[in-house]
Amino acid sequence: MSGRSVMNPLSLIITGIIFSPFASAHFQEIIPSTDVLPQGGNVTLNLVFTHPFEGGPVMDMKRPVSVGVLANGKKTELTDQLKASPKNGVSAWSVSWNLPEPGAAIFYVQPQPYWEPAENKYIVHYAKVVVDSFASGEGWDANVGLPVEIEPLTRPTGLWTGNLFSGVVKKSGNPVPFAEIEVEYVNDQGIKAPNDAYITQVIKADANGTFNYAMPASGWWGFAALMEGNTPMKSPEGKSVPVEEGALIWVHTNAMSK
Repeated sequence: MSGRSVMNPLSLIITGIIFSPFASAHFQEIIPSTDVLPQGGNVTLNLVFTHPFEGGPVMDMKRPVSVGVLANGKKTELTDQLKASPKNGVSAWSVSWNLPEPGAAIFYVQPQPYWEPAENKYIVHYAKVVVDSFASGEGWDANVGLPVEIEPLTRPTGLWTGNLFSGVVKKSGNPVPFAEIEVEYVNDQGIKAPNDAYITQVIKADANGTFNYAMPASGWWGFAALMEGNTPMKSPEGKSVPVEEGALIWVHTNAMSK
C-alpha cells in the first residue's frame, strides 16, 4: 500500500479528473425551474452567461440567435417568446413553456458570440437542459443536432446527489476523442472552495468521447466540453481570432432524505 492519503468519501473519485488552473470559467446557463414535472405543466428557464460557482460576474448576454425545445421528435422555436430578465445590471433572458404531454423536453440555446478580450477569442456555448414531463423517463437521450453537443448516457433527470453522470462529446454528430470538459456547480448554497483549484473541475473524455463525473452536492451542475471552432472570426479590432465552441448540458441532483 502506498503512502498516499485516502480521499474523503464526498470527494470525486473518477479516474482522469484533474483541477483547472483557471478559476473563472464561463458557462452559458439555461436553468429550468425544475428538472421533472410530475403532472406536466409550465416550466420557466433562465438564461444567464456567468461563472456559476462564484455567482458571477455575470456577462452581458445579447439576445440569443436561437432558443428552442425538442419534444416528442418535434422542434419548436421559442426565440420570439424570450423575455428580458436583467441580472446584476446586465442582459439576461427567460422563457416559459407548457408541457402538457409525457416525455422529455430538451431546451437549447445558441447565443450570439461573446467577445472575451482577456482571452483574445470569441465564445459560443451551445447549451441544453432536459425537463421530464409527467416523470416519463422517455426521450432524454435525443440529440438536438447542435454543432457541438453532449449526448447523455445517464438519464439527466431524477438524479440523486452522488450519482455518476456520463455523456459523449460530439462535434458535427461525431464523438470527440479526449475532449476536455469543465464542470461547475451553481453555488447557491454558499459553499466555500478551499482554494481556486476547486472552483472549476476538469475531466477528459476517453478515445470514444465518453466522460464520467460523480456529483457530490445537491443542485445544478454544468458540463462544458470546449473545442476550437472551425472558422475564425474578426475581433473588434478587425484581426482574425479563434472561436471557442462549447457543448453544454445542465444536470440537477437531489439529496436523499426520509
